[in-house]
Amino acid sequence: MCANVNTADAINNTMAESVPTRVSYLLWFAQEHVNFRAADVESVASIFGIKINYKTQISEYPYCIVDLPSEEEAKLLASRCISVKSILELWGHGKTVEELHENVKKLPETLTSPYFGADKTFRLVVETFCKSISQKEKVERIESFGYLPIEGDVNLKNPDVVYYLLEYFGQDSNNIPEKPYELFFGRRVADGQRALITKLSLKTRHFLGNTSMDAQLSLLMANQAKIVPGSLVYDPFVGSGSLLVSAAQFGGYVCGADLDFLMIHGKTRPVRPNQKVREKGESIKSNMRQYNLSSRYLDVLVADFARPLWRPDVRFDAILTDPPYGVRESTAKVGSWRGADIKPILEKHLPHHIPAKVDYDIQELMRDLLDFSANYLCMGGRLVFWLPICREEYDEEKSLPKHECLKLVSNCEQVLSCHSSRLLLCMEKVEEPLIKEKTPPAQLTSTTKFRDRYFSGRPLNNVDLTE
Repeated sequence: MCANVNTADAINNTMAESVPTRVSYLLWFAQEHVNFRAADVESVASIFGIKINYKTQISEYPYCIVDLPSEEEAKLLASRCISVKSILELWGHGKTVEELHENVKKLPETLTSPYFGADKTFRLVVETFCKSISQKEKVERIESFGYLPIEGDVNLKNPDVVYYLLEYFGQDSNNIPEKPYELFFGRRVADGQRALITKLSLKTRHFLGNTSMDAQLSLLMANQAKIVPGSLVYDPFVGSGSLLVSAAQFGGYVCGADLDFLMIHGKTRPVRPNQKVREKGESIKSNMRQYNLSSRYLDVLVADFARPLWRPDVRFDAILTDPPYGVRESTAKVGSWRGADIKPILEKHLPHHIPAKVDYDIQELMRDLLDFSANYLCMGGRLVFWLPICREEYDEEKSLPKHECLKLVSNCEQVLSCHSSRLLLCMEKVEEPLIKEKTPPAQLTSTTKFRDRYFSGRPLNNVDLTE
């Protein structure tokens, strides 16, 4: 994470220099998946071509102050960002209540008066971070802004203008200060897309599997992949299709493949508690129908990723996937331990034949995934995927897969336990491959035998894991 600068000093120095002719904007974040915030905001800004001037860097703090070209750009950011709760036009900021009110009073009337008219209903929201306050205290804070010449009526349900007072009490819930460290006041410009997390929640999803990706992470992946209406999106390890749902939600046309015949056809064992058999019609297609996304669903195939079935001229705008790594789902590909001794299958048995499978080493899988992406992504297209690591042995230089045609854009960590994590890697295609042969498997030190390390609960020190 980037270190945050002293927010109050940075902004107050600017205010002290001259009376502002325009205001900055405050990004107020949800306190979930903190490491994913910067990648989420930057990806959405890239989608819309928005240039962001950061007055404070995105960090573990639940806020970030930025300059944007106009309010329209702020609304565009909010229209896709999952990490952002709200974007405010920042009217005042300070380390103390007195400093906050002093800065609010400095704002020129030309910026504020359009929202104070008698025809504008309003609401003032008081929100605190890391401390709960009583309703009485909230009312006192609201009344402290009595000097604002607001003429309209209060409307708590559907106001024309919403004002926010945000108070930051740090992040140590065991040592909460009596007074906030930072205070912000401003006008709400737009809310982020947090409502989509509830809309696409797995709790109400029709078809689920053991490894269905939760809605929030799926949406974050879709943003990092820069999916826009008309994008062609592919998931080579599709499972129950959670990533396809999020990609289609943002306008992508989606397809996928998986080696698991039973999962693709909705025949696996139910995963919901007390559900004995699957309901009729459970499938990836039924999920698309549930969210009115059927028109963006192309199809899913039963296929072995180790043997690509696509024509050489096929190009995808984005590849989103959560490859199996042997914890909840096995890593397998079509093959036999007997090798060349395997006998051919008679034609009469082919319709009912289920091919034998062998272990698909994670390093070989990652090599194939990067090679496939280099060949089948369009130029500038993005590959977004998960990579498991052992935290004690993680080294960014040695632990991340690399490909000469793919540039690493972002690397976001989700901590799973004290000894393991998974990284969400976003890579962008920057050039076409010169040769079609497979590149050698990368030696990913922190992923070798990840399954053994994960279940052992500790790194396997002093053991040769390369054989």
